[in-house]
Amino acid sequence: MGSDSDKDPDIESDSEGKVSRQHSQSSCPTEDDDDLNIHLGPKVSLKEHLEKDKDDESLRRWKEQLIGSVDASAVEENQEPDVKILSLAIVTLGRADMLLPITEGENPKGLWFTLKEGSLYRLKFTIKVSNEIVCGLKYTSTVWKTGIKVDSSKEMLGTFSPQADPYTHEMPEETTPSGIFARGQYTARSKFVDDDNKCYLDINYTFDIQKDWAKH
Repeated sequence: MGSDSDKDPDIESDSEGKVSRQHSQSSCPTEDDDDLNIHLGPKVSLKEHLEKDKDDESLRRWKEQLIGSVDASAVEENQEPDVKILSLAIVTLGRADMLLPITEGENPKGLWFTLKEGSLYRLKFTIKVSNEIVCGLKYTSTVWKTGIKVDSSKEMLGTFSPQADPYTHEMPEETTPSGIFARGQYTARSKFVDDDNKCYLDINYTFDIQKDWAKH
């Protein structure tokens, strides 16, 4: 997530080491988001999509493949998409997934998770979409160590139609840094924003990188 400053105002300075895409930072409009702005033309509501050409069987089937089977009579006009990020999991080969539930409107308290230095991992999100199609959903993140921004990342997740079951989206594999300067505590800020720059989750948290995984 973008920020107007490279420093986290709550932390002091001086740091070394770069974090491999561990997620995090600023408010919904960001200075770095221009390269992800995809202009898709006039917005057409889900109800309009469903009603248009509804008597054409081949088009109806094609639309169902794209947006799923949705009851047009249950869809209201001009509803805003409702996107909830239900959970985050850290997926590492040979270990049980580390599930991190997300409470809407709250930041995780204390240390949220620990990563082992030099380990391969993926982030996996569970996302629930209701009411309307959400276009161009993207994930942005910035990470600081002792007040200095050490990493930022952006990932376009895609366009999602409403459905009863949550979507699962897995991010590309990353590697945590290693070495004495990489170990320690980090602060991060992550956001989920759509093509209209509507923010569905803006979360601040702390995590650390250590020689080994945390003992539970």
